[in-house]
Amino acid sequence: MVPRYSRPQMTAIWEPEAKFRIWFEIEAHATDALAEIGVVPKSAAKALWAWWATNPVIDVAAIDAIEAVTKHDVIAFLTWVAEQVGDEARFMHQGMTSSDVLDTCLAVQLARATDILLADMDALLEAIERRAMEHKYTPTIGRSHGIHGEPTTFGLKLAQAYAEFDRCRARLKAARAEIATCAISGAIGTFANIDPRVEAHVAKKLGLALEPVSTQVIPRDRHAMYFATLGVIASSIERLATEVRHLQRTEVLEAEEYFSPGQKGSSAMPHKRNPVLTENLTGLARLVRSATIPAMENVALWHERDISHSSVERFIGPDATITLDFALARLTGVIDKLLVYPERMQKNLDKMGGLVHSQRVLLALTQAGVSREDAYRLVQRNAMKVWESDGALSLLDLLKADEEVTAALSAEEIEEKFNLDYHFKHVDTIFARVFG
Repeated sequence: MVPRYSRPQMTAIWEPEAKFRIWFEIEAHATDALAEIGVVPKSAAKALWAWWATNPVIDVAAIDAIEAVTKHDVIAFLTWVAEQVGDEARFMHQGMTSSDVLDTCLAVQLARATDILLADMDALLEAIERRAMEHKYTPTIGRSHGIHGEPTTFGLKLAQAYAEFDRCRARLKAARAEIATCAISGAIGTFANIDPRVEAHVAKKLGLALEPVSTQVIPRDRHAMYFATLGVIASSIERLATEVRHLQRTEVLEAEEYFSPGQKGSSAMPHKRNPVLTENLTGLARLVRSATIPAMENVALWHERDISHSSVERFIGPDATITLDFALARLTGVIDKLLVYPERMQKNLDKMGGLVHSQRVLLALTQAGVSREDAYRLVQRNAMKVWESDGALSLLDLLKADEEVTAALSAEEIEEKFNLDYHFKHVDTIFARVFG
């Protein structure tokens, strides 16, 4: 993973030493259970834990050197541990297969990574909620197709983002439960050479659920669902980042990323203040989503197992979680320090001569007895004059001067339809739905 886009707490989970420590715990807990049911001597388990209690340094280089000869990572690890522990180490791995260690370890790593991601989500949700409350009634223009539609508030924009990320958090929590499963079932997953009680013991010690049928490997539909969830979260990050990027455009400039003292926007143009963080988030989202297809293609393994999934997961496990962790933290910082310009929002609202109120006039005309077709025609012909004048003309003035319109509505009734506050009467209702 690129250090530029990594945070230490998450990367630590994927370091080789951390992986080997989890491997040891799996093996030692399994040996405990084997000793308890009389398959191996209790002295074997005690010897393992006695060595572990010395807080040994995992010699990754030494294990790698053994693997260079054995061409098998689990055997290399077991060989190295045996060299440290001594004769009692021969009882390790009794009835187990490599996938029991590898798949259970990956489950532990993904579960731990998810706990960090859930904390990231909580921090992001807190920041979005705080800014949403701050701008609950800050008027701004709502756009459809990138074109002015009707008024909304900046708080409502952020409330939508909060609701979306709240759903993402729920999905992530479900994905954690889906992925956090233990498989200690031996070759082909039949438990022929290892008692199911061993699996239950290891699962309990590591905080995992039991995999009902592991077929030697944990079925990869679980992993597909997990990485798909990360991909959805990445897409939600991109959605909010893209909104900020649009709002920062010079022609809009309703909000922008915080620009720190001494920051430079361009090597050539000293005036530039570019949305570099949210552009970066757009790119990072693409990287996280790139893990979803290979994760889904990993589902179809040959018969009870093959290792076509292994190389894929060695990449996407660390890369997707590390990248998403960084992206969530970066987005939280963007929202926390986002510069918001209510005056510019109001200016943009007023830019098109009151066109944003056209629907209210249309509905009022129909309520006054004008057919919908005629009402639409009357409002549109005046609206197009305003549009073509680039907002220099006023829709209100044109409607009040239109004899067909004033035949149905008084000047006072027309003016009332241009009340901005009308659009915000249900903001409290929406906020209650989102924030409780």
